[in-house]
Amino acid sequence: MKIQVRLNNYRRSARKVREISSVLKGLDVTDALNQLEVMQKGSAYDVKNLLVSAIASAENDFNLNKKDLILGEIMVQEGKTLKRWRARAYGRANQILKRTCHILLTVEEKTLVVEKGDKVEKVEKDVKKTIKKEIKKTSKKITKTVKKDDKKDNKKKVVKK
Repeated sequence: MKIQVRLNNYRRSARKVREISSVLKGLDVTDALNQLEVMQKGSAYDVKNLLVSAIASAENDFNLNKKDLILGEIMVQEGKTLKRWRARAYGRANQILKRTCHILLTVEEKTLVVEKGDKVEKVEKDVKKTIKKEIKKTSKKITKTVKKDDKKDNKKKVVKK
C-alpha cells in the first residue's frame, strides 16, 4: 500500500530540498524522522511535518502500523518562479528569482522477499489481513469441535436417562 502526500508551491528552491531527499530515501519512517530532527537545513522542518502528515494518514485512513512503514520515494520538482526587481546603480534594475518547488512524498508498507524454488517474490506485509484469516479458520474449527462435543454430551445424557 502506497500513501502519497504532496506539498505544492513550497517557497524554497528544489535544489536545496533535494539535498534532504537524497538522504532519506528507503529509510524506516522512525529513522527518517530522527534524521530530519537532527538536520541543520532550513527545509528539514517542513519535510518533517509532511512526513508526519503521511504517517498520520496511513494510520488513520488505512489502519497501518507506524513500525511497518518505510519512506519509499521523495520527488522534488521545480514550481513557479516569482520574478522580482531590485534597484541598482545608475537607475538600473536587477532581476531576483524567488524559486518554489513541489514535494511528493510516498510512504509504503514494508515488503518481504520470499524465495520459492527458483522464483523470488515480493510479498506485502499485510499482517492484519492474514491475522483475520487465521482467526476465521481457527474459529470455524473451534465451533465445529464444540458442536460435535455438544452432540456427544447430549447422546450420553439421553442414554443415562
